[in-house]
Amino acid sequence: MTDIVSLLHRAQYLDSIHNMPQLPPDAGIEVAIAGRSNAGKSSLINRLCRQNSLAKTSRTPGRTRQLVFFRLDPFRHLVDLPGYGYAKVSGDLKRHWHGLIQTYLDRRQALAGLIVVMDIRHPLKDSDVELIEWAGSRGLALHLVLTKADKLGRGKQKEAYMQVRGRIASEVGVQVFSATSGLGLEELQDVFKAWFRPDQSLGEIDNPGQ
Repeated sequence: MTDIVSLLHRAQYLDSIHNMPQLPPDAGIEVAIAGRSNAGKSSLINRLCRQNSLAKTSRTPGRTRQLVFFRLDPFRHLVDLPGYGYAKVSGDLKRHWHGLIQTYLDRRQALAGLIVVMDIRHPLKDSDVELIEWAGSRGLALHLVLTKADKLGRGKQKEAYMQVRGRIASEVGVQVFSATSGLGLEELQDVFKAWFRPDQSLGEIDNPGQ
């Protein structure tokens, strides 16, 4: 059987989804990654999958405007959700993003878990809290990743971690992470291992999102 590191390194771009009817079949296992614009989602995905340009990075916040699917194997997919919370995006586009994200998270049966990415220097903005609370109300497995940890010293990292840990339910995972240094990579891989179950064959996977 494939281990989680090998599985993630196989990631390939599959499709960009602008509207719900374009989604691939709702089967197998999907893990979604969400976060505010410029929180470091793309850098996290590239580090996790050991590919420098798998997820497109940009200095312009709000660049990702669709659900981006990456194929790990025929029945496992990683999904990069549109960034949220960027003030300069038009009202119509904000409503489209919100509707697309909410509908996907609410209806997708293949969804096994949600990673919420937050800049460690600016965690738990209102939009983050809204998403976390909503995911919790659905009972969706949830893991919070405080990115760009290399921007802070260890003391400040711990302070930020404890601030978030103290406000979040105990069953929700919280960790620090740096795409630059690799800090927290193994811990994050363990989360994906639990959700993607790479040791199980495709025939053993049944309604992971339930």
